[in-house]
Amino acid sequence: MLLVPHRGSGWSSWHLVTVVLLVAAALAITSDAWADIWLIARRDEESSHILLVPLVVAWLTWVRRRRLARCRPTGQWIGPVFVAIGWLLYSRGGLELSQLSWHVGAVMIVTGCLLSVVGAGVLLRLLPAFVAMLFIVPIPAHMRQAVALPMESATAMVIQRTLGMAGVELERSGNMLSINGIDVVVAEACNGMRLVFALAIVSYAVSFGMPLRWRVRAIVLLASPILAIACNVIRLLPTVWMYGRGSQGLADLFHAVSGWVMLPVSFLLLMGILRLLRWTLIPVTRYALAYD
Repeated sequence: MLLVPHRGSGWSSWHLVTVVLLVAAALAITSDAWADIWLIARRDEESSHILLVPLVVAWLTWVRRRRLARCRPTGQWIGPVFVAIGWLLYSRGGLELSQLSWHVGAVMIVTGCLLSVVGAGVLLRLLPAFVAMLFIVPIPAHMRQAVALPMESATAMVIQRTLGMAGVELERSGNMLSINGIDVVVAEACNGMRLVFALAIVSYAVSFGMPLRWRVRAIVLLASPILAIACNVIRLLPTVWMYGRGSQGLADLFHAVSGWVMLPVSFLLLMGILRLLRWTLIPVTRYALAYD
């Protein structure tokens, strides 16, 4: 025989071939939804965090690869269940023009085809990687706006009070600030949602890419949106001041560059929280790491 099963493991080269064929078929059938996800990720800056998801999934799979050593291809029944539910969502989304249902259905169909071969054991051992795949689903604009609009007003209020304490006079009307006769609107690109989503994905990768205790993982995940919002306010304070007191071109440049800079800054602050917990002798990991 050309392909011989590995003794004792239950896996063979045919499993790999079948996975490739089934996943490729699922991607071809749902290609319209995947093309739409790719288009949204490329063109909508508020959904650009989707481009990080494949890297996070690959990383979480890699760090858990040793867990697959004793895993056998059992429990494949869960795959068809995923496919059936995914097909219902995919079809419903297409008929009712529900973008969220359409995208989630496509992801579930591809995942179900994979699980139809590898089984439930792989799902349990790589569960964080499978959950991370949900981040690839774009959040519909109407759902995002429901959170973004209150955040814009809240951000504008914080900026007004903070700059007011520093002696800078400005007026606020909703999410619009007026400084030195110039109106500055805290729009969707300034409310911090983009930074919140990006840092949430990175925080998820850190939380489940390291052997952290569950309470520490909860701290990291809960702290990520707070840090993202705080960093966003910090970058907007000088931005608003520059719009009112300086050159608009320079303010536009600072606003664009500082948005990217704040992602690594907020990530470093998140790592600082872990360092602080270790410094206070609070157990962070389930076992001692080599550099502790």
